[in-house]
Amino acid sequence: MAERALILDFGGVISRTLFETHDLSEKALGLAPGALAWRGPFDPASDPLWRAMQADEISERDYWRQRTHEVAQLTGRNWTEMSEFVRAARGASPADVIRPEFLDTINRVRAQGGRLAILSNELDLFYGAQFREKLPFLAHFDVIHDATYTKTLKPDPRAYSAVLDALALPASACVFVDDQLRNIRGAQAVGLKTVHFNVKRPDESYGQALALLGIERGPK
Repeated sequence: MAERALILDFGGVISRTLFETHDLSEKALGLAPGALAWRGPFDPASDPLWRAMQADEISERDYWRQRTHEVAQLTGRNWTEMSEFVRAARGASPADVIRPEFLDTINRVRAQGGRLAILSNELDLFYGAQFREKLPFLAHFDVIHDATYTKTLKPDPRAYSAVLDALALPASACVFVDDQLRNIRGAQAVGLKTVHFNVKRPDESYGQALALLGIERGPK
């Protein structure tokens, strides 16, 4: 069987979004339930900052820089980096925010000889290296392209090409999954098969990725 690979974004695709885990964040940060009200893709109408990001008026990093500042004020912290917020909110048990659908999917890909890669704009920038060190499944990935270090951000075509070069595979042999449409469009421009990940329906999105790879979903 020809070699093939699944290339995944991290935040939102592998890990549950911070929007989905407000209850965990509030508990970890000592905030009252409901203190974190921004909902991003789960309620765009109530989150003008998210809408500005989706309209490319601000970057994803700008969005999270503002949210980090707001939460720092709520908790009396002096955070300056997104990773400080995430470590405080999620650092004690990062496995709790990993999508089970992701773990099932990579097991199926590996079982059928597929390869795995991560293409992230902010893995260590947002999450911190200590977070990553607590995730043993990362050892199964052939390539991790983290723009924290490479400085080449999606949707720059060089980011996708770097991953393909590291995998030594053509774009036609790979499926790329991301929750941001701009990054999907960038991947399509270099010939990758894509799945625009729906954070509200992660199981469905992972099913689409497996189908594009030609891997049977089968019973769970």
